[in-house]
Amino acid sequence: MKKIAILGASYLQKPLVEKANQMGIETHCFAWDYGDCECKYVADFFYPISVLEKEEILHRCKEIGIDGILSIASDACVPTISFVAKHLNLISNSCQSSMLSTNKDSMRKTFYKNGIKSPKSKAVSNTDSDFFEDFNFPLIVKPTDRSGSLGVTKVSDVNELRPAIKKALNYSIEKKAIVEEYVSGWEVSVESISWKGEHSIITITDKITTGEPHFVEVEHHQPSTLSSDLKERIAKETVKALNALKIEYGASHAEFKVNDEGEIVAIEVGSRMGGDFIGSHLVQLSTGYDYLKGVIEIALGTFNKPSFQYNNHSGVYFLCKETESLLPFFENENDFEIEKNFQSGKLKVVASSSERSGYLIYKANEKIVLV
Repeated sequence: MKKIAILGASYLQKPLVEKANQMGIETHCFAWDYGDCECKYVADFFYPISVLEKEEILHRCKEIGIDGILSIASDACVPTISFVAKHLNLISNSCQSSMLSTNKDSMRKTFYKNGIKSPKSKAVSNTDSDFFEDFNFPLIVKPTDRSGSLGVTKVSDVNELRPAIKKALNYSIEKKAIVEEYVSGWEVSVESISWKGEHSIITITDKITTGEPHFVEVEHHQPSTLSSDLKERIAKETVKALNALKIEYGASHAEFKVNDEGEIVAIEVGSRMGGDFIGSHLVQLSTGYDYLKGVIEIALGTFNKPSFQYNNHSGVYFLCKETESLLPFFENENDFEIEKNFQSGKLKVVASSSERSGYLIYKANEKIVLV
């Protein structure tokens, strides 16, 4: 029986563990044992070890004799995966690639070097706002090494800058923040899969957020409603970005904005599946491609090029105070819903993804617009 190590144990990783179980693969899950630790109860083996403990996870994986290692929706896991895979001669992106695709400052510099349009930015390790006299407000401030909207703030003038930088530094693992010029426009992500440096674009996802100041994601829809020409240009920019970041294996989740001039601006590219059920659920619902199976097979050293069985519409809505008008759809049955979770209680005004109160995943012949 094949053995696979999975890093992270939240609800985001649970579909990966369940898919590996269905495939007859022995699952070994590593994560700090905290409240949102659902994989602890579905994996064959669970180890209460932080995903940042590279050496300890390597030691355990050697003892287990794993055949592959991966994660699907967490940037924090990516460097450890590359580290363990390198020492055990397993499939993964290089350690250099894992750094480029998880550190926003390194990513921005790589984009600039390779002629990929992205926001003007600068990384800082203190709250000195004098660095930004030549920047055009508004600005976005965020940790260099976190995801899920943690520590993200939009600032409109210099007086708001220091508190925003301080907040981002508090969330950052490496204690650095990146400050960048805000780009307005239509926001999308690109879901793809790579094998030996060849990239297959699966689909493009439209994204809706709460807006300023924190931009927490509240809707995702596949396929994108953008024009065919724009989608083709976005796909080309995605391949360019993946090559620049030296991403050669596995899933990737690239985020872009199409600005008011029709330019495609790279925001971030992760060398892992998109979270918020984008990779784990929506891709298969809209295209028929078993994305989870694909990334597991790559981690085990095999790959079958994606084939798309159909062209449906799928999406996810998240519930919070900002989306309170959706409450009736969460309280009642809907013929388009595939899965739903609703945590009763007072809805929060959200500053990060973890503060949302529920989700509703749908599949239909057309985009479902809930108003």
